[in-house]
Amino acid sequence: MQGVIKSYDPGTGDGIVINQTDFAEFDLADNALEGSIFRMLRPGQRVVFSLNEAQQATGLSFGSEGDMATPENL
Repeated sequence: MQGVIKSYDPGTGDGIVINQTDFAEFDLADNALEGSIFRMLRPGQRVVFSLNEAQQATGLSFGSEGDMATPENL
């Protein structure tokens, strides 16, 4: 899945990702940044993520305009 970071608190690790397809919001899992290149996230940052069993965003990696397949990039 791809989306955009809505919010992120580096102190607690709490955050929200908005799915680009249906605009659903998902909380970040406690281990969302584990094993990724991210040390911090910023609102508006595009990411690729998956959902865990609790429907929380995990396994974050970079998203890009090309990956988003927006009409301007087709």
